[in-house]
Amino acid sequence: MKDFKTLLQTTEYDFIRENERLGDRIMLLGLGGSYAYGTNNEDSDIDFRGVTLQLPSDLIGLTEFEQFEDAGTDTVIYGFNKLVKLLLECNPNTCEMLGLDEDQYLIKTDLGKELIEHSGLFLSKRAIKSFGGYADAQLRRLQNAIARDSLPQSEREKHILKSVMHALDDFNRKYAGKNTGNIRLYIDKAENPELDTEIFVDADYKHFPLRDYTDLWGIMKTVVRDYDKIGKRNKKKDENHLNKHAMHLIRLFMMAIDILEKGEIITHRKEDLKTLLAIRRGDFMRDDGTFSPAFYELLEDYEHRLDEAAGRTVLPDNPDIESVERFVERVNRYAVTGELL
Repeated sequence: MKDFKTLLQTTEYDFIRENERLGDRIMLLGLGGSYAYGTNNEDSDIDFRGVTLQLPSDLIGLTEFEQFEDAGTDTVIYGFNKLVKLLLECNPNTCEMLGLDEDQYLIKTDLGKELIEHSGLFLSKRAIKSFGGYADAQLRRLQNAIARDSLPQSEREKHILKSVMHALDDFNRKYAGKNTGNIRLYIDKAENPELDTEIFVDADYKHFPLRDYTDLWGIMKTVVRDYDKIGKRNKKKDENHLNKHAMHLIRLFMMAIDILEKGEIITHRKEDLKTLLAIRRGDFMRDDGTFSPAFYELLEDYEHRLDEAAGRTVLPDNPDIESVERFVERVNRYAVTGELL
């Protein structure tokens, strides 16, 4: 196993020690990505994820801070308040930070330990939607890639339309009941000479917030962009990516089921590595680049298990906000005064 604590002391990570928002203010810093799950291989990137205390000026002054990113080392460190907001939604990328093994943490202060111990405060039935949404995004990437290679253009266009409509479900639910307008997506004869058919849009909105409007178009743009990007590929490299997407799809189901059934965040999937690594190796991919029936049977089984776990879970519909607020106040009081009460 790599010596991550020694790596953290190299000049490449000087920003950890030198940035005024980091250093001694970091509550938690741990492994992210494949090394956190235990599914890493020789090509895996090293990702660090963490959380840092807000500066006093963020809390009682005029500065604002959400997160620090260092692209060169794939390091992301959230401000405490931003992390809490994401945890309240059971955001998978941030929940993972609270479910590492002890030796996977590189920095863990007393407040970081408290945050881990309070992880149950953030768990609720929202995990069904959040983890399910991330899983759906992974599945859509797989379907888009396979459809692009195996279907005629007109059929592929239908597939894109279905993916876009599915991606818009959350947006439509958010604005359900608001009489602000509507959007219609449909397929017709193409105006683009390189296509047989293409997707068209009829939109009619009035008095609609600009930021929400850009969000609407951003959702659709992301689906189409990801679909087109997947098509420009090196076959071997792309197969590796697809197998990785398939592995993470199943892993998300595994983690969601643990949260719903056990009330636990288990990031390092030691008990599931045989299955996850088999998917990553390509054991479920056929010679034509599509996935075998065995993979879809596995996927169906996990979808069924998630539905059952969602029906049986004793988790609340929403987190206990009052308890979360008391904990947040305790941490932020320390960030300002240096005292714990």
